Amino acid sequence: MKRLLVFLCLVSLLPAAHAADLARHIDPFIGTGGHGHTYPGPTLPFGMVQLSPDTRLTGWDGCSIYHDSDRMVYGFSHTHLSGTGVGDYGDVLLMPVTGRPHLFSGYPDQVDAGYGSRFSKEKEQAQAGYYRTFLEDYGIEVELTATERTGLLRYVFPEGREAHVIIDLEHRDKLLDVGCTVVDERTIAGFRRSEGWARDQLVHFRAVFSRPFTVARLVPGPGELADRDSKAVLSFGNEGGELLVQVALSAVDAQGAQGNLKTEWADFDFAAVRQAAGQAWSDILAPFAVEGSDDSRLTVLATALYHSYLAPNLFSDADGRFRGMDLKTHHARGRRQYTVFSLWDTYRATHPLFTLMQRRRTVDFVHTALSHYQLGGRLPVWELAANETDCMIGYHSVSFIADAWLKGIRGYDPELAFEGMLDSAYRDHFGLEAYRRQGFIAIEDEPESVSKTLEYAYDDVCISRMAWSLGHNELGEQFAQRAQGWRHLYDPASRCFRPRRNGQWLKPYDPRQVDFHHTEANGWQYRFAAPHHMPQHIDLLGGDAACSAVLDSLFTLTSETTGRHQPDITGRMGQYAHGNEPSHHMAWLYHFTGEPEKSRARVTRILDEFYTDQPDGLIGNEDCGQMSSWYVLAAYGLYDVAPTSRQWLIIPPLHEHMSLTFEDGAVFTTRREGSGPVAQVLWNGKPLNRSWLAHSEVTGGGELVFQLGEISRWGVDPADRPGLPLESAVVLAAPWAEASGDRFRGRQQVTLHAQETGAQIYWTLDAEGDPLAGTLYTEPLTLDRTCDLRFVAVSGPRTSPVVTARFNAIPNDWKLEISSIPNSQYTAGGPDALIDGRRGTDNWRTGGWHGYEGQDFSCVLDLGEVRSVHKVGASFLQDMRSWIMMPRELVVEVSVDGTTWQEVGRVGHQVPERQEGVFRRDFTVSLDGLEIRTVRFFAAGYGTLPEWHLGAGGPSFIFVDELIME
Repeated sequence: MKRLLVFLCLVSLLPAAHAADLARHIDPFIGTGGHGHTYPGPTLPFGMVQLSPDTRLTGWDGCSIYHDSDRMVYGFSHTHLSGTGVGDYGDVLLMPVTGRPHLFSGYPDQVDAGYGSRFSKEKEQAQAGYYRTFLEDYGIEVELTATERTGLLRYVFPEGREAHVIIDLEHRDKLLDVGCTVVDERTIAGFRRSEGWARDQLVHFRAVFSRPFTVARLVPGPGELADRDSKAVLSFGNEGGELLVQVALSAVDAQGAQGNLKTEWADFDFAAVRQAAGQAWSDILAPFAVEGSDDSRLTVLATALYHSYLAPNLFSDADGRFRGMDLKTHHARGRRQYTVFSLWDTYRATHPLFTLMQRRRTVDFVHTALSHYQLGGRLPVWELAANETDCMIGYHSVSFIADAWLKGIRGYDPELAFEGMLDSAYRDHFGLEAYRRQGFIAIEDEPESVSKTLEYAYDDVCISRMAWSLGHNELGEQFAQRAQGWRHLYDPASRCFRPRRNGQWLKPYDPRQVDFHHTEANGWQYRFAAPHHMPQHIDLLGGDAACSAVLDSLFTLTSETTGRHQPDITGRMGQYAHGNEPSHHMAWLYHFTGEPEKSRARVTRILDEFYTDQPDGLIGNEDCGQMSSWYVLAAYGLYDVAPTSRQWLIIPPLHEHMSLTFEDGAVFTTRREGSGPVAQVLWNGKPLNRSWLAHSEVTGGGELVFQLGEISRWGVDPADRPGLPLESAVVLAAPWAEASGDRFRGRQQVTLHAQETGAQIYWTLDAEGDPLAGTLYTEPLTLDRTCDLRFVAVSGPRTSPVVTARFNAIPNDWKLEISSIPNSQYTAGGPDALIDGRRGTDNWRTGGWHGYEGQDFSCVLDLGEVRSVHKVGASFLQDMRSWIMMPRELVVEVSVDGTTWQEVGRVGHQVPERQEGVFRRDFTVSLDGLEIRTVRFFAAGYGTLPEWHLGAGGPSFIFVDELIME
């Protein structure tokens, strides 16, 4: 009895749900259906190898090279991306076959599937660190498991059929270089350099088989690589039975792969490796404990943790060497190097989760980012395999590094980190020159101008806080001012962050429209994209009630969007889109209006409706952990809407009793009692009125209890709400002009406006002049010539950025009738844009071109009188990767009376249709002074995009500007 009592006491001290329980609940198939873009194969936490079946070789839903709906497998490759929106990897593919082996993988649209095989979902199995399937066409059982840097594959061949293993180094991406060597009768080694999303990826491998191959046939590479071997066919006789192979990878060299294999050698003990892989997941999930859960919710939580811990991926070899951003070999002494930094996504929840639960590994993440700066010249944006892809926007390395520093994570050089942050902020690419000069980005400065302005502003508050923490007060003030750049895009009329164009607001404006002024989003989904200054944003919106009403509208409006199709905008609840990252913080913003209960209701609904235990259980791309990390934090009732705030917003946890055990042994426990709204909150036994906890409070450990029942004033009073005080004086927002258009005939009236009541505006028509030395604005201006109107707002000692609006007086009375209908996003302000003498730039996204989708371009230009014309034509643009193609030809007809027409020329072009890049061409016809009055232009569109194109089967665009008349 005494022993039993001791045992029961010990049990009562254990977490409510053991770590092994959570690991056993992981379901790697969650996210492999729908648009989750995850893979089911085995890997270790943050492992180098992701060994998984390849079933989807092309298309957006093939980004992870697997989709749950597929029934054909083309092999098992050793690298995969988790949940990205762009595809890559699929390196070092092995495929076991029987009979006469084919030498190509095959594609779903081909009659011959090559060496691919059908497989049955009923015989497919996946667990953390393990995968199993059966190849029906060959009768082969396949099992996979992994160590950190190697994959272990087990095949069981049928007796009586010739058994082979194909190693394919041509698989997927464009091959730049390749090599394959038979080392001995059981070992083969090689490498591949490829170009995909990562423009120069290098992978070395070494594979050792459990029994000798009887024949090894090497196959020459394609095209210019025909003098090198890119495939191998290894034969193992017809006795059938078990065959194992362990494959090690290295991004450095052959010695690196050999060293990794030696260090992690498994001696073909598949069961032991599988058990160790499962144990690795049990260990890393051990700090998370849950009580009061049903199996389905526990599965969702465990798998969310699993997905959160897949990336970044280990990139350094066992000996510490890694391939740097300079594509040379370096040594990570005393630490580990990582790759796959999807920072536009993961800065929001994944890296904040790491600041709680992966503090030591975060130090290595920071070191990795700093090595990118030292070896590649800048901090990572979206790094992949030692390649900067520059995918997505912002410079969000500064967020995850500053957040780590401000939360007390040390072990790296903060001054070097700060130097890298300044380097990112002071560059002149991606609209930063305009952002620094005028405090915001306009449409004509850079595409995605709204999103970039807002995200740069958030990054800048991170830099300012880092600066102050290091004693760089002057820079802290400078970046605190820059961090208010969101104010310049706040339009009081629409109460949205609205695109600016030519010193004015974009007209017409529909916040539901998905366009190139936002990044994978619309105006609604960027409407609350200044979370670092949320109290100040609320003031502009009109106060708590007004802000709350706008938030309500966000979640209750129709979910339909206008404009272009954007497949990432999924998981809609009104205009909120949980399937993509810009929305992720918004459900929590009621905390700032004193209504945390509303935040709880929105968050709980998202947890319940947008996450399930099915293959399509992720409502959008997983994005290297972000979608799942959001779930983990929300399930624990924690979220930081603007990392570096050091404030965790709190709500009752999803499960009755949940706890986190931190690396130093401290335990944070959160639980709820009863049902209904929050009646009282207790923190370590004492009432808590705040709706947030400081990071230091959470990580210091303690118990947070939500007693539910009746509505209370928890989090209602302004003193109990989250939000940091403004770190500097309020920036005076840029003024704007209002006019009927940018182009006019005769006279044009222009009015000027300032956001702040009482601010004065000064203006000048001197294109180089200082408007502060100009004229005080007192009444609307009347313009009668082409000019640059420069103006500025002043309020006390504060001065706004100088704004320039160019107005063009059209010097003719020509009339243009366009028969085609331009896409609503590409009107360039109207028909006169084609005859105003201002040509669109190569950066077509800034709005200077007419764009026509799925149709020909046809128009008639009337010169008003008969004139002698020497040349006519039109200028067109091609950007193949953006679906914009040159017209097949331009046909030009002329007339004296507008009734009788004469064809004067047909003009083609020599721009290769598959050539990447932006090309502009003038299609012109010489008329040698012919007397005409009217010209008719007809440009035959390219038509439906061909099979080789990413948008195969879809319509192409014609982009035109300007009509040429000499």
